[in-house]
Amino acid sequence: MSATPEAVVGDRAEPEPTPEPTVVAIPAEQPTSKPTPVADDVQESESEETALLPPVPTPAASTVSELLALGRPLVIGHAGGDRSWPHSTMYAFSQAAYAGVDVLEMDLQMTADRVLVVHHDDTVDRTTEGTGRVRDMTYEELQALDNGYWWSEEWPSHDLAPEAYTYRGIRTGDIAAPDGYGPDDFRIETFRAVAEAFPEHVLDVEIKTPAGDDGEDDIDFILEMAAVLAADIEELGRTDSVVVVSFRDEALVGFRELAPEVVTSPGQDALPAWAFASVPLHPNDLILQVPPSFSGLDVLTPDLLGKAADEGLAVWVWPNEDYQEHPDYYAELIDLPVDGVIAGRPAEAVERFRADGDIP
Repeated sequence: MSATPEAVVGDRAEPEPTPEPTVVAIPAEQPTSKPTPVADDVQESESEETALLPPVPTPAASTVSELLALGRPLVIGHAGGDRSWPHSTMYAFSQAAYAGVDVLEMDLQMTADRVLVVHHDDTVDRTTEGTGRVRDMTYEELQALDNGYWWSEEWPSHDLAPEAYTYRGIRTGDIAAPDGYGPDDFRIETFRAVAEAFPEHVLDVEIKTPAGDDGEDDIDFILEMAAVLAADIEELGRTDSVVVVSFRDEALVGFRELAPEVVTSPGQDALPAWAFASVPLHPNDLILQVPPSFSGLDVLTPDLLGKAADEGLAVWVWPNEDYQEHPDYYAELIDLPVDGVIAGRPAEAVERFRADGDIP
């Protein structure tokens, strides 16, 4: 889910052809925690910029049902791990996968030419050198932007000295990429490319809620996004390995009609109605995705956690304060207990949980 506290939760237009998924490689600063054992064979990159690399470690579960049956804390990489690497880049998703995360979390926007892209904000201003709304740009225009332009150790600050933005210029070829990576790993990527690059990982996908020209959520556009996503998931054969969420319940209603087999999480109306008025959730809502607090109120109360446990619902938490993005706080959440942490520092979460014996 989004780390922005928007609420307490989380006819298809044929897109232009999208590029083949980027093949990932182990970078020089790969996390030191030992990943899941992988095969001895290696795969060769299709790009001259990437080196030979081992396969991404296979996660312990590759479907949602297998995931929920693991019976141990889950680490979900928020936007690939936006506090450790550039938000929503193939580089970040690759780093998270090599670190051993269970799930890759991502946000979806849609371009003017109806391509679903992995991007959080309505605009490109916060992560790239560009400006403007995603929905007004073609995918080709978005692809040229540097999606690591504003990332720093103090993300998302734009007020630091230029040298603080350590990934700036990799996309444009002005500086060298980490070993094994290339400029394409720092662009705005398509949903299809990420899904194809990590076929064994469960994906936690949020349909964002872009505003129209009047500043209000554009429901028709959001429903079109839901329809494109449903078609993409079907074509990719990912109906059993994707979780879909949105703050707008209308998006989830439209999505479920087109993809009735896909697991979902309740939206901003359904979740409070369930929590406070015992209104039943949709049968597909098997996972609650919530922040620790909202508008000064504790969300992770014993009543909510007990009610979720009684009904067999998993609880995944997305930290929404800077101090919460720390392995000690992740461990506090697990001790409540919750079932998963959508971590901005996923490698540190995996390392902490493995050290505690929670992750084999």
